[in-house]
Amino acid sequence: MIVHLDYLDAGANIIITASYQATVQGFEAKGFSSEEAESLLRRSVEIASEAREIYRERCTKDSCDLVQNERIAERPVLIAASVGSYGAYLADGSEYSGDYGDSVSLEVLKDFHRRRVQILAKSGTDLIAFETIPNKLEAQAYAELLEEEGIDIPAWFSFNSKDGVNMVSGDSIEECASIADSCNKVVAVGINCTPPRFILGLIQSIKKVTSKPILVYPNSGETYDAELKQWVVSFLFFYL
Repeated sequence: MIVHLDYLDAGANIIITASYQATVQGFEAKGFSSEEAESLLRRSVEIASEAREIYRERCTKDSCDLVQNERIAERPVLIAASVGSYGAYLADGSEYSGDYGDSVSLEVLKDFHRRRVQILAKSGTDLIAFETIPNKLEAQAYAELLEEEGIDIPAWFSFNSKDGVNMVSGDSIEECASIADSCNKVVAVGINCTPPRFILGLIQSIKKVTSKPILVYPNSGETYDAELKQWVVSFLFFYL
């Protein structure tokens, strides 16, 4: 909750739930029941909602500047329920390669994500954020799930790239963005967890295939080492 409040204090209009790596399957593997797993997913949205209410109450009661206080109180604050990729559940670094193996089909991905998406969509969130999407197959799975489940809240698709041209899997960023563009449930398309130096080119590629708003939240330029399970500084220097 403290992190949510820090973002709100910094002026954020959207706070993202801490559910990126949270899945029913993952919780069950740790010994939780299905009911407990589902409750924990809902709790991620509840925590963000509580932070929003605390922030609004604090602005109303504690601000010395009435005009500024009213502006803050009126600022829209939305909650986006985070849905991480299948690779995030595997925790083997494959969310940064998109290589899930030949046994992982479209239907496997849809079945894996279905219950989590259902739960989060009914949890009181304002948006669903499908983040760090590494390949075209998973983007297609999400798009079909949104349609099949009749999800009635907006969603965004956010992809990741390691070269500024394609997805980390090698799939075309334009093809992936086209999937998002064709899904009426998706209201914005973008890039996250990608080095800042690649962002401009990726935005330009996405704009070729969609007129939907583009969102970006890059990383600090580090590279994830799946064996070490940590982020490693990339020693790249730029000269002007």
